[in-house]
Amino acid sequence: MNPAIDKLVKYMRLEAKRGHDNRAVLGGLQRMLEPWEAEARQTGLSQPLIETVVSRLRDYPNLSPTSRKEVLQGIWNRLQTEHPEMNMTGGDLESPPAAPVKDERQSIQATEEREETPSEVPHPTPEPGKAKIERKPNKSRAAPPLSDHPALEAPLTRIQGIGPKSANTLKKLDLETLGDLLWHLPRRYDDYSKLKTINRLWYGEEITIIGTVDKIQVRTARGGKMKIVEAAISDGTGSLRLTWFNQPWIADRLKPGRAVVVSGKVDQYLGRLTMNNPEWEPLERKQLHTNRIVPVYPLTAGITAKWIRRLMNNVVPRLAPRVQDSLPDSVLERADLIPLGEALQQIHFPDSWEQLEKAQHRLAFDEMFLLQLGVLRQKQEWEQQAADPIPIEPKRLDEILAALPYELTKAQRSAVDSVRKDLAAPHPMNRLLQGDVGSGKTVVAAVAMAIVASNGKQSALMAPTSILAEQHLLTLRDLLPMIAGIPADSIRLLIGATPEAEKAEIRTGLVEGSIPIIIGTHALLEDPVEFADFSLAVIDEQHRFGVEQRAKLRAKGDNPSLMVMTATPIPRSLALTVYGDLEVSVIDEIPPGRQKIETRVLQPIERTRAYSFTRSQIDAGHQAFIIFPLVEESEKIDAKAAVEEHERLQAEEFNGYKLGLLHGRMSADEKETAMAQFRAGEIDAMVSTSVVEVGVDIPNATVMLVEGANRFGLAQLHQFRGRVGRGAYKSYCLLIADQEDETANKRLSAMESTDDGFKLAALDLEQRGPGDFLGTRQSGFAELRMASLTDVRLIEKARREALRLFAVDPMLSQPEHAALNKAMARFWIGMTREVS
Repeated sequence: MNPAIDKLVKYMRLEAKRGHDNRAVLGGLQRMLEPWEAEARQTGLSQPLIETVVSRLRDYPNLSPTSRKEVLQGIWNRLQTEHPEMNMTGGDLESPPAAPVKDERQSIQATEEREETPSEVPHPTPEPGKAKIERKPNKSRAAPPLSDHPALEAPLTRIQGIGPKSANTLKKLDLETLGDLLWHLPRRYDDYSKLKTINRLWYGEEITIIGTVDKIQVRTARGGKMKIVEAAISDGTGSLRLTWFNQPWIADRLKPGRAVVVSGKVDQYLGRLTMNNPEWEPLERKQLHTNRIVPVYPLTAGITAKWIRRLMNNVVPRLAPRVQDSLPDSVLERADLIPLGEALQQIHFPDSWEQLEKAQHRLAFDEMFLLQLGVLRQKQEWEQQAADPIPIEPKRLDEILAALPYELTKAQRSAVDSVRKDLAAPHPMNRLLQGDVGSGKTVVAAVAMAIVASNGKQSALMAPTSILAEQHLLTLRDLLPMIAGIPADSIRLLIGATPEAEKAEIRTGLVEGSIPIIIGTHALLEDPVEFADFSLAVIDEQHRFGVEQRAKLRAKGDNPSLMVMTATPIPRSLALTVYGDLEVSVIDEIPPGRQKIETRVLQPIERTRAYSFTRSQIDAGHQAFIIFPLVEESEKIDAKAAVEEHERLQAEEFNGYKLGLLHGRMSADEKETAMAQFRAGEIDAMVSTSVVEVGVDIPNATVMLVEGANRFGLAQLHQFRGRVGRGAYKSYCLLIADQEDETANKRLSAMESTDDGFKLAALDLEQRGPGDFLGTRQSGFAELRMASLTDVRLIEKARREALRLFAVDPMLSQPEHAALNKAMARFWIGMTREVS
């Protein structure tokens, strides 16, 4: 048996024996995936099988014991199907042996023996007396831009062969209407269009052959629990052995002498080429499962690949032409797009890879185009709100800037000029201020607050953590008295840990207007907090706040301006989509005097050296951060792990040094006490989880040591790196990987080669997807079905067309745009809309 399979089987059997408690492997089954995947590749396991195992076990710790059992059984069944040698070893996954789990292939047998093949799509006229089916939008994906053709809203039971039982099974895939079925898109395609003779077959190929059945037999294995169909076919150049597991009905259909088309992957058993569980069809029938590019659909228990493919083949050709194309002809022509009906036909049953690419491009364009129209409309709605202008004389602004202890970079000055113009407009500002670590965003926010205060109005800055809020308080109390004459004691802090008496005093000052600037956390959102004239909301690290939280803060004023800041550089593709309704200022220059941080990626074997270097920096009078990744989803478990690691380091690597500790379960008071001691130099090194990612400013810290660095995204590692090098001393970032895996750690090398946060962010987006950038803002963007948020060319193309159309008909009220307006409304139902 393949050693990787053997190892996996041992893990799975032990896990089953333990009652699926995820402790068969130290740290959980998910911890063994990377080394197992590497071994599986080296020993020649098929890529689809490897991907199946990895994808199913990645989320294993988040499942219930029952679901874990189902996952392991599914993998077990797949292993037995693809590797017949397992059937010879005997035994089941469960120990002691349990009753065999019903294999999905039995569903194929039952379904195909009944010939429950859908044969007729209903006439577009709905049944008399039947109400139109109302469906709640599926928030896991954007709603498809269908037309309102009656046939598309008809229930699936209108199809001959789909009874209540089949309809209930299809409902598990969110399929309830014919329109749902049309938009149940393939998840991948198998290319069986390559036809070969048997004597030209190679191991590992996915091909199609035509041959004649020479013989066929059924035998049993595993004590009669499994039936195996074995057939031999020939084509005049050679013969090939075919094997099917638990599909005995095939023997009744494949009679000797029958000509068949067979498609699948060429395998090998006992030195002979074979195919296991191949797709097959009689030669005289039009090929649907073989000899073509074959769609592979998402499935559920009781639904088989062949059955749903037959269903789609009967439905799509009849329904696709009935879908009204929502895009105007002018857009189709300029963007070089195929009609929607043709795209839907080709996305399900492509005639060629070229046609499939055209279909995919058309559907991806539709998503991006509707997305762009939506964000443009949001932007227009924002600009139509009224707000009191907040002007400042150019001379007064120059005085403010001249009072700064340093000269602004060109990028900072450009951002200040944009903010000044926004505040002077008769509508509220809606600006995203993004910049690399240490680029100086806070001073731009400070100037904005100074302008607002000079008009007798109030500002609030909301940060995601008390540590970051307290850091902003220190910075603004240094800057604003100097540049705007605002008394330091009138700049106040409101966080959860603020004493009740002080909270009451602050609330009174805000209502009376004696506090021009308030800095805080979620505590600012509490109902008792009211303002006299709230005119500017500044939200730092905005992706950590939800739509409702931002809206609740703005609701405390009369259309206050909004400035959102992020230290995570946002790639251009996201700036044009997710943040397309905001004006964007980019600070892409680092102020003079900032140190270049030397970064090194280290293997686990070099850990001792890294700690030795860290001690030498402490001995030289400096301080350090030591970051540990979140291993568990539970914050409570992670806090315990952080405490244990802190104790180990204190006793072993840093015996004689003073170590601090920060983690998410500590109270705000505990965190502030630890940070105050760190700032005062009473702590040599701070052991922390990722809570130090932003906002911590310790100029004396020269070492950022990150354990398990490959568990973090590049953008997050760049944020960690930005916590050092903030003083006059040479600083270092040491990234220690979890394991010596060249492939897994390759992306970390980008941290060594560049300190450009925008380049790293673009790499992160490409490798990890948009989740880290989106946070809670419009999380539906992460669920686009066809379009990719990394495809800049498609995004720019869609935005060009959207801007052109929006300039002519922003409300899509013209008759020729009625279908497009409906499509956009339906599309945005499935998105999480921004209401900042």
